[in-house]
Amino acid sequence: MATTAPRPSAVSTAAETVYVDRFCDGIIGPGAEVLGTVRDGGHIVANTAPGCWGPMITPAIKGGHEVTLPVAVEGAEVGDAIAIRIRSIDVTSIATASGNDRTIEGRFNGDPYCAKVCAQCGAEDEATVVEGIGPDCVRCAACGAPASPFAFTNGYTMAFDEARQLGITVGRAQAEAFAHDAAHVAALPASSVQNPIVLFAPSDLVGVVARMRPFMGQLGTMPAVDLPDSHNAGDFGAFLLGAPHSRAVTAEQLAERTDGHLDIDAVRAGAILVCPVKLPGGGVYLGDMHAMQGDGEIAGHTTDVSGTATLQVSVVKGLEIDGPILFPVAEDLPFLARPLTAQEREAAEALAARHGGGPVEDGLPVSFVGTGPDLNSAVDNGLGRAASVLGMEVPEVMNRATISGAIEIGRAPGVVQVTLRAPVQALAARGLDGLAREQYGAAA
Repeated sequence: MATTAPRPSAVSTAAETVYVDRFCDGIIGPGAEVLGTVRDGGHIVANTAPGCWGPMITPAIKGGHEVTLPVAVEGAEVGDAIAIRIRSIDVTSIATASGNDRTIEGRFNGDPYCAKVCAQCGAEDEATVVEGIGPDCVRCAACGAPASPFAFTNGYTMAFDEARQLGITVGRAQAEAFAHDAAHVAALPASSVQNPIVLFAPSDLVGVVARMRPFMGQLGTMPAVDLPDSHNAGDFGAFLLGAPHSRAVTAEQLAERTDGHLDIDAVRAGAILVCPVKLPGGGVYLGDMHAMQGDGEIAGHTTDVSGTATLQVSVVKGLEIDGPILFPVAEDLPFLARPLTAQEREAAEALAARHGGGPVEDGLPVSFVGTGPDLNSAVDNGLGRAASVLGMEVPEVMNRATISGAIEIGRAPGVVQVTLRAPVQALAARGLDGLAREQYGAAA
C-alpha cells in the first residue's frame, strides 16, 4: 500500500547558502539593509573589500570601513548568540598599501573616520574623483580640492606571492606601477565604491618580508543602534561620545554595540566566534580582511586586502552575552591556556594524590573579547564578561587568566582577549561546552 510523506508544518524561506558581494554605506545597525536570511546551520560566502585605508580616503563611505551587508540567521532572537565557524579565508589582492597615519585638519568634523568634510566647499561625506596618483589624487567631485583626511607618516606598498604565503614591500617605481592599475591590483569587488589606497603609492619601507596569515578584522553581528562600522567597539566607539557630528551617541547607546570591529589576529580560518544577538536575526556582517598583523596592530593599520571568506553559522539559544566569545585554533592559544595532554593529566592526578587526593578539574580553553577606550578598561570589560558567562567573581577570573591563560592585545588602544582554561561544567551551564569540545576535543 502506498504511503504519503508527511507535509512539513511550515516551509522555511531561509537559504542554505547566502552569497554576499554588496556593501553597506559604512553605517551598521537597525537602519542597514539586510541582504537575506540563511538557515540555522547554513553558510555565508562573501567577497570582501579592503577595510581601512581605502574607505578612510573615500568620504562617501560614512563609517570608516567598507563591510558587507548583514545576513540574518533563521531563528536568531534577541538574547541568543550566533556561533560563526570560519571555514576559509583567502586573499585575492595582488598587492596593498598601508602604514602609520596622520590626520589633515580642516577635512573632518571631530572624527576623520566617520565625519569627513571638504575643506574648501564644506560638503559632508562628499563624492570624490581620482586624478592621477599620489597623496592628493583623491579630490572633491564638486570643487576639486584634495579630499583625504589622512596621510602617511611612514607608509609602504606590499606585493604578495601567488601562493599568498609571503608579502614583500616594494620600491617607488613598482609602487607607482601598482597605483596606475589600482582597482585590479586591489582586486576590488564590483560593488565596492572605495578609492584603493595603492593609489597613494607609499614606499618608505623597501624589502621587508612578512608572512601571510589572513584574518577578518571585522566579523560580528549588528549593534542595536546605528553605528559607524569602524566604531562598533569600545575603543573607537568612545570617540562618538559627545562628538560634534551627527553620528554622536550617548553612553547608553554605545552599550548596544556588539564589538564587531575586533582586529584580533586569531579570528582566522578554523576559529569559532560566538557573537551576541541584539537585533532579530542577528545580522552577520564581515570585512576588513588583513593579510597579516602582529598583536596590538601598533601602527594603527595593517595590510588591508580583498578576499573571499566562507562562514558556517548556528544559533545558540538564550546565551545572553554582551560581547564576542572566541574559540581560537589550538596553535593560537597562549601556552598556559592550552588543554592538558593525557600525560599532563596523569601527572596532575598523581600530584593531587600525593597532596590529599583532591580533584583535578576538567577544563577547556575559551577567550572573551573585551573593549574600552584604553587597554585597562578593555581588560576590565573582558574580565567582567568572562565572570558573567562563567558564573564566577572577577577575582577568580583574574586568577585563572594568570595561571592558566593570558591577557592578549588585539588592537591598541582598547581591544583585548581574556583567555583561560575554564571549568567544563561552567561552560556546560551556558551551553558552550559542545563548541569547546568541537574545537579542542574532550578535556583530558
